[in-house]
Amino acid sequence: MPLSSDEPALADPVPAGGLPTGGRPVSVQDAIRRDIIAGVLTPGARITEASLAQRYDVSRVPVREALRGLESEGFIDSRPHVGSRVAPIPVHDADDLFAVREALEVATARSAARRAAALYSGDESPESWWHIRREIAALLDAGDAHVAADDLDPLVAINDQIHIAIAELSGSATMTRLLRQLSWKIEWLYAAAVQPRGKRLWPEHRVIVSAIDAGDGERAAALMAAHVRESRIGYLLRYGVTTPSSDPVVAAAVEERRTAGTGVART
Repeated sequence: MPLSSDEPALADPVPAGGLPTGGRPVSVQDAIRRDIIAGVLTPGARITEASLAQRYDVSRVPVREALRGLESEGFIDSRPHVGSRVAPIPVHDADDLFAVREALEVATARSAARRAAALYSGDESPESWWHIRREIAALLDAGDAHVAADDLDPLVAINDQIHIAIAELSGSATMTRLLRQLSWKIEWLYAAAVQPRGKRLWPEHRVIVSAIDAGDGERAAALMAAHVRESRIGYLLRYGVTTPSSDPVVAAAVEERRTAGTGVART
């Protein structure tokens, strides 16, 4: 079926189930979300079940279900008798999204450290913990290698994987799920413009993980709070968000650095 005049031109069909992420097939909802975040489906673009079914080589039924899910996530706007369009990138919600992310990540870092303390005291020794911890070690090594090679683009995905893995160390499936959903929205924020990837904050990951390993919940929480807050400041600076942050500390830092003409690396 031909695309409508304001529908994005999507080249070749991409079977949703054949696109691996971390070794698992991608659902139709995952595939559409990925293309929205990547800018293949641009904000305001009209989309139809027929064109998406053709692109992802599926029937309309999973596409219809995927669009409902993406609407609930805020990626799609649908109106009766009008149809569906890709929602605007939530730039005006950026400060609030980072505030929620900070609260979530502080909680997961603290919980992960408490679980580590229990583990090393001999109260528990779940295999799932060690599996996730080995994944984090591999991600940290991979990130270090990319930094050393000045190959910074892969840091974005590695950064997200580390933060999700730390949430998994907390043992809270609810917080992990919420953080994953929030990470999608924040990654979409960064797609609002093409910017170089930074590396200044990368070494902080090992410091945070070390505090978790030591079972020091308060230090892990404080380090994570500072880490996410720095990303928040960097985003507000780099993307020219002029509305003052709801956090007075963040607002003051943004104003000070904007006046001084300095910026902050993202990752």
